[in-house]
Amino acid sequence: EEKAREELRKLEKGEAETSELWRRFKDLSLQDFNRIYRLLGIEFDSYAGESFYNPYIEKTIEALKSAGLTRVSEDALIVDLEKYGMPPCLLKKRDDATLYATRDIAAAIYRYETYKFHKNLYVVGSAQRLHFQQVFKVLELMGYPWSKDCHHIELGWIKFEKGAMSTRKGNIVFLEDVLSKSVELVTSIIEEKNPTLENQDRVARQVGVGAVVFWDLSARRNKDINFSWEEALSFEGQTGPYLQYTHARLASVMRRYGEPLPPHPDLSLLSGAQEQKVIKLLSRFPEHLQRAAFDYEPYHLVSYLLELASAFNSFYQSQRILCEDLNLRSARVSLAEATRTVLKEGLRLLGMESPESM
Repeated sequence: EEKAREELRKLEKGEAETSELWRRFKDLSLQDFNRIYRLLGIEFDSYAGESFYNPYIEKTIEALKSAGLTRVSEDALIVDLEKYGMPPCLLKKRDDATLYATRDIAAAIYRYETYKFHKNLYVVGSAQRLHFQQVFKVLELMGYPWSKDCHHIELGWIKFEKGAMSTRKGNIVFLEDVLSKSVELVTSIIEEKNPTLENQDRVARQVGVGAVVFWDLSARRNKDINFSWEEALSFEGQTGPYLQYTHARLASVMRRYGEPLPPHPDLSLLSGAQEQKVIKLLSRFPEHLQRAAFDYEPYHLVSYLLELASAFNSFYQSQRILCEDLNLRSARVSLAEATRTVLKEGLRLLGMESPESM
């Protein structure tokens, strides 16, 4: 442990050999991370880890000292937060090494000065609640009005029967393994049920990855999840593949229709109870989207999309969309396309793709 602390001190001071080793490990790690990110369809505009902010730490500490916010306690530099009901925020230990809080304060200042952010969101486990309360309070005491725009988006734990995931304890399942198993399972299902499907590998990836993403987002974000291979890879019931299949079904309807959308459909013909239910749900998409954004809670969007898909599938099972009555057909096709559009956009916002065929 002491050796690790010494290496951290060397890195913070920019010692050449330590810095070069760090850069090598960082580059190798990012290569592997990006491989997984590509599978998930994720790209980042900037990679700025903790060490990126090392040059800004001393300036930050000097600003804290100048503001009269620091004092020495047991040879460590702290910001006393007792009057705010919190333990002290530790900035430097007695060995002069800085801590997460120091770097997070420096990082927040850099981010505002660089990006002039509207919101600064920290999507981190709920175990770090106190840490971020301290960081945000220190930023407020430093006189930064934008500190109120810094938010900790808490995540619950992913747990096993033996406890929470922990890399240190070796109690962990790797995301890559879960994604690979899911894609393999979808591939076997396609080979069994739809062997003539075009672009099988692509669809298997879309559905397999989507199933795992949806499983993660289908619970409230601050709720602990008990990891289960069966649940994570389930394609039955209220799942991501169910939404994707509904989208594929709608895309198939539009291909069979094979014409441009009618410019002025008579929507008054959609008077049935099932049609009306779908229309009402479609009208509420902005409301659910806004709620998900304001609460930082994808679960709201997940629940809405499941309700919409269920309502449309009930309608689809009982009514013909491509019926003989041309006016009614135009109205129902317009309803189908509106539903497909909302499902596709909702899935995109959840980080999932929308297969055209399944």
